[in-house]
Amino acid sequence: MISSEGVRLGAEAARRLAETGLYEFEPGLTDAEFARIEREYGFEFADDHRAFLAVGLPVNVPPEDGQTWSRPWPEWRGGDLTSLRRQLDWPVEGVLLDVEHNAFWYDGWGERPSDGAAALETARRHLRAAPVLVPVYAHRYLPAGRGSFGHPVFSMWQTDVIHYGLDLADYMHQEFDEARGDVDENWNPTATVPFWRDLV
Repeated sequence: MISSEGVRLGAEAARRLAETGLYEFEPGLTDAEFARIEREYGFEFADDHRAFLAVGLPVNVPPEDGQTWSRPWPEWRGGDLTSLRRQLDWPVEGVLLDVEHNAFWYDGWGERPSDGAAALETARRHLRAAPVLVPVYAHRYLPAGRGSFGHPVFSMWQTDVIHYGLDLADYMHQEFDEARGDVDENWNPTATVPFWRDLV
């Protein structure tokens, strides 16, 4: 059952993005498409993320020079599977990169093995238990989870994790509304999802 508040937030996020005029939209994902994606990739969309994608799929525009993602909007319908898998794996792969090359170690994993390969395997095992993050746009992510909504949006760059929106609707304002002005001094997202919140 999808929560009505999650549906409201997702629809509000879609409205805010549409009002910017930056993107065209394809028809939203159908229930059958959601079921296929969730089965194929092994996660369930949060209610607000699902509602956002049900309203319409933002269409990618040609990338600017130097842009990390050539297709920042995940192409859930008929997109390049390699690109989509790369986006889905990005948060975990970023942490593993920092474990391997930048001496990152999360205290909750216990003592770091002295052997590099063992440390990497230990981190990989723990990350399999971490909540799944689902790409919203480029390296901006929401936690997965049917029945959940209103999570802050994360910007993920290896273990450099920051908030990019109080929730999905606020994220659309922060990322895409060029008339937004300065961030309100009372703007203070609180991450709710285990492990990832500790990296913020």
